[in-house]
Amino acid sequence: MSGNVGERLRVATYNVHGCRGMDARRSEQRIAEVIATLDVDVIGLQELDLNRRRSAGVDQAALIADQLGWHRFFHPALRVADEHYGDAILSRYPMRLQKAQELPSVTTRICPESRAAIWVEIETPVGAVQVINTHLGLGRRERFMQAQLLVGPEWLGSATTSDPLVLLGDFNSLPSSPAFQLIARQLRDVRTLVSPTPSLKTFPTRLPLLAVDHILVNNSFGVNSVRVVRNAATKIASDHFPLVADLRRWRE
Repeated sequence: MSGNVGERLRVATYNVHGCRGMDARRSEQRIAEVIATLDVDVIGLQELDLNRRRSAGVDQAALIADQLGWHRFFHPALRVADEHYGDAILSRYPMRLQKAQELPSVTTRICPESRAAIWVEIETPVGAVQVINTHLGLGRRERFMQAQLLVGPEWLGSATTSDPLVLLGDFNSLPSSPAFQLIARQLRDVRTLVSPTPSLKTFPTRLPLLAVDHILVNNSFGVNSVRVVRNAATKIASDHFPLVADLRRWRE
């Protein structure tokens, strides 16, 4: 990539469902193969296991990153004894951790899962890019509290406006929801930057009805294209489809 106006960066978000596919088979290799076909530079993953008995004690983020030959950062949203469950950012390019934090969560016996966000700076061919990956909760009040934290002074409020920034993840929220709208007042939803505006339904893979996985950017980026990747492999690998955006970096 050259230093010209409109340099490109391809990013994606993908809830991998603990690498357990719709065929009930767990396969980190299959998830890595799906990511390889996306030909992305950076991807945010949600629902990964580390040292959990249900996943044979493996480090799923490490297995996927190692197969791709990429860099990674994993952060647990949930810790039970020595078992961890959470999210990761994987990148072709070197990364530096900026912040990782558990989000305010409303857990119940039915849904004991807490939530988190992870922020890294990635040295890409278009320059340093700030990337935040998150997975918001299931309850409306919980998601709004989490969105409030993300747009507040500890997170987006502390980002330099001149630095290219991407926020992505499984928000468990439709674009019309209060939590999403709160975030979208600070950043731009990539689907609104292409014409015509696509619905981009990502969940569930058996019958995609809901657009709950999102990518948002600040004013440093334009958008060339955005798409949900639906094919035979992605339909079986997880209960979410990956969402991919081709971004272009604006230069002065």
